[in-house]
Amino acid sequence: MTALAPAPGEVSTRGLTKRYRLDVALDHLDLDVPAGCVFGFLGPNGAGKTTTLRLLTGLSRPTAGSATVAGIDATTGGRALAERIGALDQDPRYYGWMSGRELLTFVGRLYGLDGMALRTRVDEVLETIGLVDAAKRRIGGYSGGMRQRLGIGQAMLPRPAVLFLDEPVSSLDPAGRRDVLELIGRLRGTCTVFMSTHILNDVERVCDRVGILDHGRLVTEAPMDELLASHARPILELDPEPDQEAAVAALAATVRGQAWTRDVRVEHGLIRVFVTDAERAAAEVLPLVVMSGVRLARFERVRPTLEDVFLALVGTAGEIRA
Repeated sequence: MTALAPAPGEVSTRGLTKRYRLDVALDHLDLDVPAGCVFGFLGPNGAGKTTTLRLLTGLSRPTAGSATVAGIDATTGGRALAERIGALDQDPRYYGWMSGRELLTFVGRLYGLDGMALRTRVDEVLETIGLVDAAKRRIGGYSGGMRQRLGIGQAMLPRPAVLFLDEPVSSLDPAGRRDVLELIGRLRGTCTVFMSTHILNDVERVCDRVGILDHGRLVTEAPMDELLASHARPILELDPEPDQEAAVAALAATVRGQAWTRDVRVEHGLIRVFVTDAERAAAEVLPLVVMSGVRLARFERVRPTLEDVFLALVGTAGEIRA
């Protein structure tokens, strides 16, 4: 029996390729993103994420292949495509003398809204992005997080089917990142969110599905839970008490030499042991700790993270940040 081809998604590409002379920025991308999800498009800087977004939003033409967004050809869609999508650039710029309300009103008029419909929609967006109290303030006085939320607001103002966000939190402080990620999470189900980023923790926190891009090629794409489960490897985490650097290094070297050890990483004093036999490792690692004299504050078996999956698939963190 012949297998059925997967149904096209809200964002769908087939063989999508972009070359710049001898440089292949995107190499035969096949992708289907279902409607209503928050999709994390993950990869190191230079992997081809921004190139993909430019192709999907009609700002660039592919060298080969095809792409549809909300059922519209991304190459020839023109105004029809523009009316179905919203987009936030990696480094958005605004007129600093405008207020937040004035910017949203300006964008709404560009989309053909006017009168009561425009005022109502601007009020709805300001409420959604949490800027009602700052609506009359000049954008020049906004914090980075407020400007990013405003950027998402202008992108979602026409009620797009697909919202494209290019590195929406990469330059924000922790509080700004939290606010923007919470906003993105609240958009789930109201539209399809296609978010490119190289910050692993943010993808794991807010996305339903993940695609990993490396050197222009799609390495994998799956629901978050399925991706973590399919690439799960037993991990033991040893958290030594402070001021034991030499003993910790010696312990890591000893554990690395065990038959049940696949890899050992020491980061900020924390020892993460990737094992092939969890039961045997759990029984034998603690006697090794006792023999080393290392004092532990914590020892546990932990769930693999998206960073663990990325390193297993790609082999290097590159510019990826947790």
